Amino acid sequence: MEPLHGRNGEVKSPKCEFMIDIFNNFYKGKKVLVTGHTGFKGSWLSIWLHELGAKVVGVGLDPYSEKDNFVLSGISKRVKADIRADIRDGEKMKEIFAMYQPEIVFHLAAQPLVRLSYEIPVDTYQTNLMGTINIMEAIRATDSVKVGVMITTDKCYDNKEQLTGYKEDDPFGGYDPYSSSKGACEIAIQSWRRSFFNPEDYGKKHHVSLASVRAGNVIGGGDWSKDRIIPDCIRALEAGKLIEIRSPKAVRPWEHVLDPLSGYMLLAQKMWEDPTGYCEGWNFGPEEESMLNVWEVASAIVENFGRGELKDVSDPNALHEANLLMLDISKAKTRLGWKPRLDAKRCTVLTSDWYKRYKAEDVYSLCIEEINEFLK
Repeated sequence: MEPLHGRNGEVKSPKCEFMIDIFNNFYKGKKVLVTGHTGFKGSWLSIWLHELGAKVVGVGLDPYSEKDNFVLSGISKRVKADIRADIRDGEKMKEIFAMYQPEIVFHLAAQPLVRLSYEIPVDTYQTNLMGTINIMEAIRATDSVKVGVMITTDKCYDNKEQLTGYKEDDPFGGYDPYSSSKGACEIAIQSWRRSFFNPEDYGKKHHVSLASVRAGNVIGGGDWSKDRIIPDCIRALEAGKLIEIRSPKAVRPWEHVLDPLSGYMLLAQKMWEDPTGYCEGWNFGPEEESMLNVWEVASAIVENFGRGELKDVSDPNALHEANLLMLDISKAKTRLGWKPRLDAKRCTVLTSDWYKRYKAEDVYSLCIEEINEFLK
């Protein structure tokens, strides 16, 4: 399928595709800056926003691999700007914000891996904590910004491996450098909101609504990251090797990438319409029945592909990773009217679908098709 070129060399979406819009045209024409747009979640968010008519400015590092969703979808040719920059460079962030004057900011850029954080703890903190502070400072310096949605993680909570889900007002913490860096992010976001973006001062000292959001273990097509269960499964399946499972009994809040993204986008819309009503922390996790262990999720992928074999390679002396972590999503359900659309089975089916088809099909069209399927 040949891309259609519009003004300024931007690539328009194929006319045969039609995006369902659950946001009532809210994003059409909005200037939206996405950090981490080259990553797994960021690429899906950028595609979705672009299809809704947003003027997307992406800021991120190079994608992890040539097979990433960002690369194969060609979203870089469609967005308003595709910028390579490091969020640790605070002055560069301010320059980019000043140049493009975004109205809404989704901050996703991060060092997102637990096991890697043991190898590069200082870099993890510099990227996750100071990077987040740099983005908030860029927001503070840019009058055009009205909404800032700061993405952290379910691992920001002080995880006691309890049987109930964590609520938004539970204490922050983190065992490993990654998790604790995200707990620190939440404390910084809370501080900046109180100090510089206080709802009580809205319209007098500032005009920014700032929130933080926490998703579960997000899966979906186009993720090839190291030490993540779905990419590990797909790499093994494509190579005809056994699928090695490090933590078979670890329970995680699995959800398809589009579920939390739909929550982030709905929240940003609500914040725009009521700037002081929603500027706080929010959980966007799956329903409790989607809390499966790693072995069960990997088994579902094998079942969907019709081939593959799992091997338990758990090591009692391995680096610490949580065995149980769940989110309480009652607040988002009650106050935002949001709920996850996919159960665990549909989540793994849609994820498998992307990996089955990406080699033979136009990936951008595949992503649009999957978003529409998700929304039905």
